[in-house]
Amino acid sequence: MALDPQAQEVINLVIKSGRPAYNTLSPKDARQLFRETRPASTPTPAEIGAVKNLTADGPGGPIPLRVYRPADVPAGTPLPVLVYYHGGGWVIGDLDTHDVQCRQITAEAGITVVAVDYRLAPEHKFPAAVDDAWAATRWVVAHAGELGIDSRRVAVAGDSAGGNLAAVVALMARDAGGPALALQVLIYPVTDVAAESKSYRDFAEGYMLTREGMRWFIAHYLGKPQEAEDWRASPLRNPSFAGVAPALVVTAGYDPLRDEGDAYAQKLRAAGVTVDHVTFGGMVHGFVPMGKLIETGNRAVTLIADSLRYALR
Repeated sequence: MALDPQAQEVINLVIKSGRPAYNTLSPKDARQLFRETRPASTPTPAEIGAVKNLTADGPGGPIPLRVYRPADVPAGTPLPVLVYYHGGGWVIGDLDTHDVQCRQITAEAGITVVAVDYRLAPEHKFPAAVDDAWAATRWVVAHAGELGIDSRRVAVAGDSAGGNLAAVVALMARDAGGPALALQVLIYPVTDVAAESKSYRDFAEGYMLTREGMRWFIAHYLGKPQEAEDWRASPLRNPSFAGVAPALVVTAGYDPLRDEGDAYAQKLRAAGVTVDHVTFGGMVHGFVPMGKLIETGNRAVTLIADSLRYALR
């Protein structure tokens, strides 16, 4: 399938702008660039009922959360909940960079979304992000009453590095005997930082995320190269996937991470896990929140919201 014309136009705009690659910047400057450029591609925020900032208890201190609740739902009604982990290579991204996407999912799925602002590398190396993602998820379930959610209807999701964290949390929840997850939504997830697949080579440059960019993110995330073998960094290397939560895996056709997302979906399916795997063939990494410029991003959000509504019904 050919590269989508709207995706190509976004690539052209990035080139024309002269925007530096993240891997040529310091983590601090890369974070600032991500925050400043994000609004150019995100759609108008959806109308929802309420947004509240909270903190969860975490192993490294309080973990900032942002809780989204849909409109036209009585305050006392317990709603299903999605715990969301943002992307950004474990180095960049925050509650604000993914605010519009969380509002979209809240509005379209009619559920509560809790976004997690986990600790970032290189200040906080692996497994700090994993520890925060897991702690925040358990905290949300434990505080269901005060959050107005139904602790029996829980899902996790994330994009890119956040998809990595969602996959790891789903495995941890299985191993811990709970919380029981209705769905894991893995949006172009990182599943194996220890290897570079064919899609890494095919789309090394020129399609938004680059091979050198991924190497930069991974180098900042890991404290030691051998940590790449740890399944909490590379969930594809977990010895068993039996009994893990059902999954929706979303991949993009022109993405260095495409093959490892495909491989993860195959591993889950081979273990008897229910998997919906959708590849948006003409898309690039990071397309889902770009609904202002790439219409297929909004289609993907609707697919994700519909899948969540069904799983959490």
